[in-house]
Amino acid sequence: MKVSREQVAENRQRILDAAARLFRERGFESVTVAEVMSAAGLTHGGFYGHFDSKEALIDAAMAHLTSSQRGRVTLANAGRYADTYLSRQHRDNVGSGCQFAALGTEAARASKEVRHTLTESLRRQIEALSASSPGATQQERRRAAMASLATMMGGVMLARLVDDDSLSDEVLAAARESLRLT
Repeated sequence: MKVSREQVAENRQRILDAAARLFRERGFESVTVAEVMSAAGLTHGGFYGHFDSKEALIDAAMAHLTSSQRGRVTLANAGRYADTYLSRQHRDNVGSGCQFAALGTEAARASKEVRHTLTESLRRQIEALSASSPGATQQERRRAAMASLATMMGGVMLARLVDDDSLSDEVLAAARESLRLT
């Protein structure tokens, strides 16, 4: 039975959604293609109709996340974005959160293609946040945006890695407070 183009596109979307969630939850290496396909409600055999390799899937999933997150940070919502990012909800829901906070250290060892995809995503986030960052010049606002993103991402990473809920909450609160001081 022939599958329509619309169904192929829908299946690809389901694969990318499942892969993006699983990769953020468990990392690139801990997730198999069979698990991604099962989570997408598809058979393992259909994978190669969409992707040449797991590495191609990783790159596509990271690009998919990037495109779904475009426009999140605006001048009007920058403070609210930081508060949401540095929240218990974001900390506790790795699979639906930021790919940088979930995969940052692992992604640093990924392929050139994956690293390039993430680099371009980070560039767009810096550009978006720069518009609402403090500073008299564009360069000062860009540096402030980079520092804010580093604080947010690092804060979530640290809050996730500790096994003490009180310390984890304290890390998130300290990161939020440091962003209010800039």
